Amino acid sequence: MEKTLHAALHAWVDAHFDEQVALLRRLVAMPTDTPPGDNAPHAEAVAALLEGWGWEVERHRVPDEETRAYGMRSITNLIVRRRYGAGGPVLALNAHGDVVPPGEGWTHDPYGGEVVDGRLYGRASAVSKSDFTTYLHAVRALEACGAPLKGAVELHFTYDEEFGGLKGPGWLLERGLTKPDYAVCASFSHAVVTAHNGCLQFEITVHGKATHGSAPKTGHDALRAASRVLDEIYRQADALDGIASRIEGITHPTMIVGRIDGGTHTNVVPGKVVLKLDRRLIPEEDPAEVEAGVRAFIAAAAAGLPGITVEVRRILLARALRPLPGHEKLAASLRRHARAVFGEDIPAVGTPLYADARLYAEHGVPTVMYGAGPRTVMESRAKQADEHVMLEDLRGATRVVASLLADFLFHDDSSTAIRWTTPRLDTTGLSIT
Repeated sequence: MEKTLHAALHAWVDAHFDEQVALLRRLVAMPTDTPPGDNAPHAEAVAALLEGWGWEVERHRVPDEETRAYGMRSITNLIVRRRYGAGGPVLALNAHGDVVPPGEGWTHDPYGGEVVDGRLYGRASAVSKSDFTTYLHAVRALEACGAPLKGAVELHFTYDEEFGGLKGPGWLLERGLTKPDYAVCASFSHAVVTAHNGCLQFEITVHGKATHGSAPKTGHDALRAASRVLDEIYRQADALDGIASRIEGITHPTMIVGRIDGGTHTNVVPGKVVLKLDRRLIPEEDPAEVEAGVRAFIAAAAAGLPGITVEVRRILLARALRPLPGHEKLAASLRRHARAVFGEDIPAVGTPLYADARLYAEHGVPTVMYGAGPRTVMESRAKQADEHVMLEDLRGATRVVASLLADFLFHDDSSTAIRWTTPRLDTTGLSIT
């Protein structure tokens, strides 16, 4: 019976794959660049599409004032609850619709959804609008096969991952709007991701005194002081290579300065310089200890400099994803089906990135990351020019997720035949204007 079910799921995915590709092209065509983060229109378009399928969609709009204070323009998160028989688990499938701006260097239209040589190009084609379609079509396949089911699937489509997820999954979970038993979050490679790094980001403001460039001794050069701080940041960053993680796929912590702003004009001694620092934490590290250490070495680097003060403001704390009891059930099912679909062993690993997945784990939900993608994230060019997804990876991941859902929700009843009950659905109702 089980083999028949999984074969039927895969056959349904294949039969409707053209629809899935068309849907992804439409999702990519509607920009959700973050910043600026005006993402409610995309959520509304997705909700309207699903309601056209006859599905109920909950719209959870983050209040505008709260959104603006967060640094974005509009956020509407969606929850779609597909309930089956009583007594089974609730599985949440989360993908985010917000993306980084395209940047330069594209040879394909970043919003064109062009399909060339088996690749679909566009911003978020790999991370993670592809998994909107992966999860939607996995659920459609499960329901279409007519197998007896117990439990529920919740689709969580959220819109602030690039800002840390606190107004996306974090906002939904904190308000008790969802309490799943398991969660699978969008990913970007063949691997099943069971852990990811955390991240601390700081804004470091070095204050001095601006003065005329012809008389630099009458001021206090904030840039010169900031160079002392920079030297110490990079010295500390090099030392992080010696801190090794025990988790496969994660090597060691990292630290960079990603942005520097300061000065007023070429002939003026800078009175203020601002550095933006990104410190990645391996899962074994304590964020409070790391933050205290960063603050201490920055203060020491600037100590004793006349007329110089330094402010350090934390702008982000994203905790690491650590495996919780129960995650191994998700990982085992995904790996088994991915091995069958892709014809190779699929590892369970950690990743040096950080993502929304941690927020589910922080609320006690066993969580892994899995979705459409190539063997490595770099192959997809995610967040780079010419980001793309291989169509066969998209098809394969959808098959795998459909089989995962069947593993958790199928209620064995040998008297029930596997059959398709859901007709082909038209995706043309999703506006991209």
